[in-house]
Amino acid sequence: MNNIDLMNYWIKSSDRDYESMQKNYETEQYTWALFIGHLVIEKLLKAIYAKINKDNPYPPKIHNLNILAERCNLEVDERKTKILMTCNSFNISARYEDYKNEFYERCTKEYTSEQIQNIKEVRLWLKEILM
Repeated sequence: MNNIDLMNYWIKSSDRDYESMQKNYETEQYTWALFIGHLVIEKLLKAIYAKINKDNPYPPKIHNLNILAERCNLEVDERKTKILMTCNSFNISARYEDYKNEFYERCTKEYTSEQIQNIKEVRLWLKEILM
């Protein structure tokens, strides 16, 4: 797969996850909405990685959004850095049993709504970079 094909693969996958994130939010599955929100951002970062690395477009097999952004040579302001750090916690908290209970309690409608807005903001920024 060349870098453009791989980039498009990651974008399509992210777009499908974005729809799933929204459906999970609408059905009050807040922890899964945020877990999938992390995937939305992760896959767009991997699309950017593929776009800029023509010779080796396969992104590293990592999930840390801040490190992925760094590997994409993105200039990330302080606000977005904090959003990415927060989104990183969704990947861990929804996945591992010892974190799940605290995460369930944290994921109120208000908290999840705020985080979904942050994910949308970062998603739009990343989509602009991919144009």
